[in-house]
Amino acid sequence: MKNNRILFITVLIVILLIVFTGCAQETSDGQTADFDFDKDITVVARDAASGTRGAFHEIMNIIVKENDTEVDKLVVGALEFDGTDKVITAVEGDKYGIGYISLGSVSERIKAVAVNGAEPSVENVKSGAYSVSRPFLLVTKGTESDLVKDFLKFSESTQGQKITNDMNFIGAADSPEEYTASGMSGTIKVAGSTSVAPLMEKLQEAYQELNPDVVFETQAQGSSQGIKAAIDGSYDIGMASRELKAEEASELNRYVLAIDGIAVIVNNENPKSDLAADDITNIYIGEITKWNEVK
Repeated sequence: MKNNRILFITVLIVILLIVFTGCAQETSDGQTADFDFDKDITVVARDAASGTRGAFHEIMNIIVKENDTEVDKLVVGALEFDGTDKVITAVEGDKYGIGYISLGSVSERIKAVAVNGAEPSVENVKSGAYSVSRPFLLVTKGTESDLVKDFLKFSESTQGQKITNDMNFIGAADSPEEYTASGMSGTIKVAGSTSVAPLMEKLQEAYQELNPDVVFETQAQGSSQGIKAAIDGSYDIGMASRELKAEEASELNRYVLAIDGIAVIVNNENPKSDLAADDITNIYIGEITKWNEVK
């Protein structure tokens, strides 16, 4: 009898612990209780040379015009990084962080949230439901060698566009045609956007399989670097993840490689899965500083 009573009490304690643990982990609205909404938001952004930053800040009205001058209103104290993976690492390691990256770079390391109810997906970017998107551009001085023209032809081909689509970008070629190996040789120098670079690397690998005597020299230090390098002729191709400014467009040939969504990312422990565009803007300009102020 005594043993039965001890067993009953033990089972009761275990049940109460399970219930208590469940309550501690989840609130009545399904949000994790250990996420402190009173904490300050850690704002993570790209560096000033980034095309992703330029596109995102323009789309989200973080860049505004004041007296005919464009001003970036990014909140003082935001963490600014010069590469996509650095943004991912920062948000991955900070429960209260928020950042933005190319849709094609989203992984299980972080959580990409919906914006105004629209999930960041290829389908929603195509339909316009997810409006936070921008072009991936390849730019040249306009005096391309036959080798550079051949690689650009490959990037717009059936094979090139398949690589683009397989990486969760949206191929921009209207009527892609099959590419046939040219057998050319030589070196192509490429510089620019860190967001375009992963796609460019896959295109280069596939092109070299067909044309093994071609060598690529690539640097990825931001869209501004790629555009400048193409203008001054130090590189054959510049990669840009934003639209060209008028003065840039007047000096360059522009090729749309793909359309890319920009994903807004938070830490995997953040209960938020959908953010209003206005709230995102207000976070980045410093009008909203804590997660409890987000709708």
